[in-house]
Amino acid sequence: MGSQVVQTLRQGVWASLTGGWYHDPDQNKFNNSCHLYLWIFLLMLPLSLHLALPPTTMALSIYCSAITAFFILIKVANYRLHVLFDEGEAVIRSSLSDLSKAQDKKSNSEEEEEAFCSDEIEVVLVDTSGPGPVSSQLDDNDTVKIIITMSCDPETAAQLEERVKQSLLENAQVWHFTTMTSSKSDLEAKEGQIPNESNFLEFVSMLESLSTRGGGASAQDEEKSVDKKEAASKDPDYDSLPSQTSQSESSMLQVICRPEATNKEDAYTFHTVHSKWMIHTEEDSLDESSEASTQEKPKQKIYYKLRLFPGKWINILYDRLTLMALLDRNHDVRENLVAVFMAFLVSFLGFVLLNHGCFKDFWVFQFCLVIASCHYSLLKVHHHCVNHLQGHNQLVAYSRAAYFCIFCTLIWVLEQLLIIKDLPISNMYGVTIVCHDALSFIRDMLVGFTYCFPVTFLVGLFPQINTFTIYLLEQIDMHFFGGTAATSLVSAVYSILRSLLALSLLYGFCFGALKEPWDEQHTPALFSGFCGLLVVFSYHLSRQSSDPTVLMSLIKSKLMPTLHLFTMKRFSVVQKDILLSDLVVCSVAYILTFAITASTVFLSLKPFVTIVLYALAGTVGFVTHYLIPQLRKHHPWLWISHPVLKTKEYYQFEPRDAVLMWFERLYVGLLCFEKYVVYPAIILSALTNDGFALSHRKKLGIHCDVFLTTVAGLKLLRSSFCDPSFHFLTLLFTLVFFHFDCPRASESFLLDFFIMSIIFHKMRELLLKLHFILVYIAPWQIAWGSAFHAFAQPFAVPHSAMLLLQTLLTTVFYTPLAPFLGSAIFISSYPRPIKFWERNYNTKRIDNSNSRLVSQVDKETGCDDNNLNSIFYEYLTRSLQHSLCGDLLLGRWGNCSAGDCFILASDYLNALVHLIEIGNGLVTFQLRGLEFRGTYCQQREVEAITEGVEEDDACCCCEPGHLPHMLSCNAAFNLRWLAWEVMATKYLLEGYSISENNAATMLQVYDLRKLLITYYLKSIIYYLAHSPKLPTWLKDESIQEALQSYTKWHHIERDPQVFSVKIDEDYVHCLQGVTRASFCNVYLEWIQYCSGKMENVIHPVDCDEDSPLVTLSYALSVLGRRSLGTASHNMSNSLESFLYGFNTLFKGDFRIATKDEWVFADLDLLQKVVAPAVRMSLKLHQDHFTCLEETEEASILYEAITNYRSSLVICHESDPAWRKAVLSSRDTLLTLRHMIDDGTDEYKIIMLYKRHLSFKVIKINKECVRGLWAGQQQELVFLRNRNPERGSIQNSKQALRNMVNSSCDQPLGYPMYVSPLTTSFAGTHRTLSSIGGGALSLDAIRTWFCSKWLRVRKDNLTSCNSGVNMEDVDCGAGGSLSYRGQKILKICHVQRLMRCVTAGRREYRSRSVQPQSQRPPVTSQSGPILDTGSSHGLVQRLSNSQLSFNTSIASIFSQVSSSSSTLSLLFGKRSFSSGLVISGLSAAEGGNTTDTQSSSSVNIAVGPSHRSSSRATQVGDRDAAQGLDKTQEESESSSTAPETKDLKTD
Repeated sequence: MGSQVVQTLRQGVWASLTGGWYHDPDQNKFNNSCHLYLWIFLLMLPLSLHLALPPTTMALSIYCSAITAFFILIKVANYRLHVLFDEGEAVIRSSLSDLSKAQDKKSNSEEEEEAFCSDEIEVVLVDTSGPGPVSSQLDDNDTVKIIITMSCDPETAAQLEERVKQSLLENAQVWHFTTMTSSKSDLEAKEGQIPNESNFLEFVSMLESLSTRGGGASAQDEEKSVDKKEAASKDPDYDSLPSQTSQSESSMLQVICRPEATNKEDAYTFHTVHSKWMIHTEEDSLDESSEASTQEKPKQKIYYKLRLFPGKWINILYDRLTLMALLDRNHDVRENLVAVFMAFLVSFLGFVLLNHGCFKDFWVFQFCLVIASCHYSLLKVHHHCVNHLQGHNQLVAYSRAAYFCIFCTLIWVLEQLLIIKDLPISNMYGVTIVCHDALSFIRDMLVGFTYCFPVTFLVGLFPQINTFTIYLLEQIDMHFFGGTAATSLVSAVYSILRSLLALSLLYGFCFGALKEPWDEQHTPALFSGFCGLLVVFSYHLSRQSSDPTVLMSLIKSKLMPTLHLFTMKRFSVVQKDILLSDLVVCSVAYILTFAITASTVFLSLKPFVTIVLYALAGTVGFVTHYLIPQLRKHHPWLWISHPVLKTKEYYQFEPRDAVLMWFERLYVGLLCFEKYVVYPAIILSALTNDGFALSHRKKLGIHCDVFLTTVAGLKLLRSSFCDPSFHFLTLLFTLVFFHFDCPRASESFLLDFFIMSIIFHKMRELLLKLHFILVYIAPWQIAWGSAFHAFAQPFAVPHSAMLLLQTLLTTVFYTPLAPFLGSAIFISSYPRPIKFWERNYNTKRIDNSNSRLVSQVDKETGCDDNNLNSIFYEYLTRSLQHSLCGDLLLGRWGNCSAGDCFILASDYLNALVHLIEIGNGLVTFQLRGLEFRGTYCQQREVEAITEGVEEDDACCCCEPGHLPHMLSCNAAFNLRWLAWEVMATKYLLEGYSISENNAATMLQVYDLRKLLITYYLKSIIYYLAHSPKLPTWLKDESIQEALQSYTKWHHIERDPQVFSVKIDEDYVHCLQGVTRASFCNVYLEWIQYCSGKMENVIHPVDCDEDSPLVTLSYALSVLGRRSLGTASHNMSNSLESFLYGFNTLFKGDFRIATKDEWVFADLDLLQKVVAPAVRMSLKLHQDHFTCLEETEEASILYEAITNYRSSLVICHESDPAWRKAVLSSRDTLLTLRHMIDDGTDEYKIIMLYKRHLSFKVIKINKECVRGLWAGQQQELVFLRNRNPERGSIQNSKQALRNMVNSSCDQPLGYPMYVSPLTTSFAGTHRTLSSIGGGALSLDAIRTWFCSKWLRVRKDNLTSCNSGVNMEDVDCGAGGSLSYRGQKILKICHVQRLMRCVTAGRREYRSRSVQPQSQRPPVTSQSGPILDTGSSHGLVQRLSNSQLSFNTSIASIFSQVSSSSSTLSLLFGKRSFSSGLVISGLSAAEGGNTTDTQSSSSVNIAVGPSHRSSSRATQVGDRDAAQGLDKTQEESESSSTAPETKDLKTD
């Protein structure tokens, strides 16, 4: 703990104060010294120049030039060395640094020096191969031993011995009396050369020179001399040389000629022993020599050759890690140029401010310290010195310098402005603003911030420069231009640029309109055009996402369709529809806006229009954003125990789909009316009135007034289109404050509304922060996660005033307020954008497509549950992408704004949804999935959000109960002290329900394993028979030749480790194996049935007992079982081994034995026959438990396999096909999972069923989430608390602390899945499209006009009794316009067919019309015979064809024609009456006749309810009608008299 504190103080606190310099004990002295002197140089250079030289341009030039040259030199050298280490050639040399140390120790006394300086040099040849000890021929004073080893033949060795002797004897006197020219560097230059006969003596000469020089070394102290003599008195054992000679006593250089030397090769070793040279000849084995070489190998160093000029280079003894510890690496030239430029800019701006005299006395030193820290961070930066909370990236090195340049630039600009005299004095909102005093105050504040740079970076108030840029641009775009949140740096720049572009275009129109005064009776056309463009730009910008990639992908798909292959087609189509819809809507909106503003309606009816609009906005806003959301909450007003406005699925146990309710339709209608009518009218009215006033009297100058008017109008209109949830409160607060509280302070309504929108936004953030603080530190529900929490709780009370001040400051700058170590002490963090996290982190699933093959074979790829279960969260993200935006517009999540956080909780899925951007018809969000089986703390918090409080009857200490449909007092009190609230309990999303079965339980008995093997073999036969390659395999000669042994009836497979009577159905106990006869006895019937069902086979395949098909089936069955046995490690009788082997085959790992290598003739035999058979057998075996009898029949089994092939996906979860099937919304999936967790080793059969899952929607205080996330960053990154049971992640039910903290980006949190930023569009929601009619486009408008024209034409034809049935035009009125357009051709086709039917009816009626008294009675299908006369009248004279026709027509439409009210409900009263007129059922004809009933039935048959009937059916009706005419003509002639009598009797 102490070392961790010291390390934090050194690397965190001190490094933040100095800009990155600190003493690192892990580094060498050279690096630490360089860092220290470098920092002192950067500190003293500006200070000395400022004190020594006058504040002139010359001093500035000297300082800037020196700093720039210094940085260029360092960056070039650093970059060149890194390139050398990347691309240069490394030269390995042995170290001889210890040689001089050993020679220094040899000088022990004067007597030894005299003995050492002997004039004689004796060369002794030592042969270790002979008998006798070697030590008797050697000197006792060996301290330096240099070994050179080479391989040669005996003759060469003898010649070398003589040459060495002669050379040493001849040069002995020269070496002793003259100065040697060879040195250590010369010897090191020989490294890497192979000694041979020509250069061998050269090596010896250099070594002798080093030995001779060692004799003149200085003597050591007396104590060391005594020790040296004692060591020299012993006989050295050269056979164990390395073990008896330490590194301090000797240096060894060993050069091996070639490693492939044989044992018989001679090795010559020369030992330099003071003044004697010995030639040591030894013959050893290869193993012993290699071992000796390894032991005697000295320390090696790596040199790099740095080329300075062509042919000239120097050796660099350095390495990459040491260089990176000395200086930070810049990866490319661009980074080096930026670093040099930033260094120049820091020096220039800093010295300019020093010359201007902005800093006096001690503060000059402080400012120079800040300059030095900025310069040092460009050379060597520690990740704590810029911001200790964010980790390290490439932009860290530039952050401190960038902030310094920003502050110094602002100070310099303010200094230049303060030089100007006669600065204006303005008055706004009753406050007199003196520009000189205001600018001086701002300058002093900036200077003070510059002084505090070390402390500011220490406490982490400044983010990285890219994060700050995103945050600053996002806040400007949101609060001044009405924009949405930014998702990245590119997104922030893109958003602000498009807002500035729109502002610049609008500014020109507004300036031209307000430049000249105008009267109330005439509004300038330029101003009307400005208002129209303002509405158009605001609407279009609100409909576009801040992320430009979606729009750019659409543009690329149009410009370069061949290169744009991987675009999400569905959402590209949605974006295209949005653009086409905006084209139409913006054109219409511009025309209407221009006309309304040009009509002077807002000026003529000034007080009345504004009062009505304000009242309308307040009423609609109150009902839409307060009353309806409260009534739909799970606990309305936290007093009622259940929702007042319930959805239809609220009472359903397993709801199928969300049903659109009447209050959702009302909510959508009121929301659209508010967004597109009320607020645009209010803002246009304010623009007109304020513009008229400003044209006559300029308050702040023409340019300032025009700018403020344009900015305010753009912001208010655009924000009202995006999210008008709190606009009604802002509007009411503005009216009350500026009309009653401070009426004299008002400037203009537009500007007041603009200012109040910003203030009210900050007030809501302040309330959320205060609510989070009070809930978190409430003493009656405090959750102490550690002893520090209990210690910090009482100490937080005296600092309440400081906490309130921090809350106000963090609200102004939109920064999180984080609990320190999860305790009750809160500290401010650095500002962040709404997205919060700097890095675009998202989970990458591990499967066979992105893992190495060895990992797939040796172990299960991504076998951990988190990796496998993350696919469910990925599918949930896709579901939310289609429905989230529409659900928010329907009010199913309550009131939402940018930055809100929700938790979706179901049985096993718990996900945090972070809403980042909310636009007009789009929502950008990120989903963070938590673990299925979370920690104990997570489970306690999940229980807290799922348990109900309706049964609580307590009130304080007693239990008096509660009122009906109300909560108890304790329950209502506890709900108010939570940082979260349940918004909905039955929110439906498409997902997968998971069912698990233990495979060990299903295969515990041998009979069940036998059944699985049987299904396995039957599945092999099925897939073989259905393979299109079967004829090819049966005719393949190589396969037939390999299967010759399987054609013999006496062939027996007797592998006891594969085949067993316990698991094989065709096992023959007396033969101890499986034969072809036994196989045919069991499976021949199945083979014949499958071959009989073969499709698309020109020539039928022979399937008798001796056929090749049976042979191939038998061989594949043997192969499949042998593969299972091999995968089970030949222990199939064991359940664990059997499951392991079956799982191995299930994931596609087949180990083919030598006997079965014939299958490699075509791998489709494995991939398309055996592999899918393994997976299908698992499903069949599972079905065996539900329908045993059905699976035993061949037909049922065949049909089951056929159905499963098309409807069921069976594969391993590491197979990419599994992820593809899940994301493709396949209905049913099956897999086998090997689960290893907490010592358990289980195999689970997992079945997925797609259905609608029910979630609880819990809204969390977004300031609570931001604060907890910021606290985790501070604790883990800066304080380095790696304790997995730290107090800050313990459960806290009132804030859901564990669930929120575990959803952080890794490694801070441990989410199972983190989605990329995903955008949901309103056009992809099916229910919402049915309400609004889909996207508005030119095609939709044309279709709508065509449908209306056909409707008018139908009405005209009906009124003229033309008999044209156009009922199809009426249907689909509530549907989308595109749907209507698709039905126009069908309607025209039905019209033509109906004309034919009507013509036939008219011809029949013209022939069959008779007086009413002569009409025959007819049989009614829905009632009795319409005849009360004699029995003779009861006999009908209709032919059989007529009766059958009437019966069929009436039976088909009996439900439709049962009553006129039903028909009126289905087709509309108007349409139904038209159908009756067309059919001849008019009021004048009276009575129900068979003719009219059948006629009307025919007309109804082609009506709207049977719009999809085919042309053949309609033509058949026409032919039947013609047959009916002929039959009725015959019957009328034979029954005229009786019918007349009967009718008269009536």
